[in-house]
Amino acid sequence: MSAQNPKKLIVIVGPTAIGKTGLSIKLAKYFNCEILSADSRQFYKEMEIGTAKPSSDEMDGIPHHFVGHLSIKEQYTAGKFEKDAIDKLQSIYKTQNTAILVGGSGLFVNAVCFGLDDIPSNFEIREQLIKELETEGIDKLQFELKNADPEYYNTADIQNPHRVIRALETYRTSKKPYSSFRNSTQKKRPFEIIWIGLNMERDQVYANINKRVDIMMENGLLEEVKKLEPFKDLNCLKTVGYQEFYQNPENITKAVELVKQNTRRFAKRQITFFKRNDKIKWFNPNETNEIINYINS
Repeated sequence: MSAQNPKKLIVIVGPTAIGKTGLSIKLAKYFNCEILSADSRQFYKEMEIGTAKPSSDEMDGIPHHFVGHLSIKEQYTAGKFEKDAIDKLQSIYKTQNTAILVGGSGLFVNAVCFGLDDIPSNFEIREQLIKELETEGIDKLQFELKNADPEYYNTADIQNPHRVIRALETYRTSKKPYSSFRNSTQKKRPFEIIWIGLNMERDQVYANINKRVDIMMENGLLEEVKKLEPFKDLNCLKTVGYQEFYQNPENITKAVELVKQNTRRFAKRQITFFKRNDKIKWFNPNETNEIINYINS
């Protein structure tokens, strides 16, 4: 690592259930610094179990930002997160030289590290897409996105209707794929970014996911899902871990299997997304000492 800039942002990325939270807390203790979450599902305070939000015990006294700071009724975008996260980093860097950004939401990670582009939008087209979603379902929109923008389709969370609609809104407005507008001009950040990627054999990643879902069920996921059912049409709840239960209310066993399946698919997309970033140095989640040495080098 270069020593040109004393302010450092350690960015920890990788697929879900890989151990990003655990590593981030170990590093935060070692470097005596604070953590910013870039997991867009963990922003919402009502969504505790289904998002694998770290408990206060897991946080172990380490200051965490952007965990449970929003209500599900609040609208929040990657653009707003970019501004909020940069503001928070500026505040942290007044007294500390190091901070950690951790999460698997690629769009939100990149918003902080690279900035967001001025992406075309059109309110009328967006409203039309929302109507199509309500009347024809997400499958039709996913099919259109796959043909219009296979690059984004292969890396995005296509089960999230907000992501699909945003990409199609841009495509229908500009006749150009959404992916072509993303990060074409990177913003210069006043801190050094050290990229850490976590990965392991795919079978092990999938086994971790299956185990995590089982633990979520033991911890009360079904009760949380039922409690949030009145809000199931909100974008933040149209996501893995919740939608499967709302779509299969009479078959909980099937819903659980779908949560595991869709989470495995999401993990595969996360890996594909982050593998495109050649700045990332990849490690096994257990290589804590090697990661610390790499950051200090």
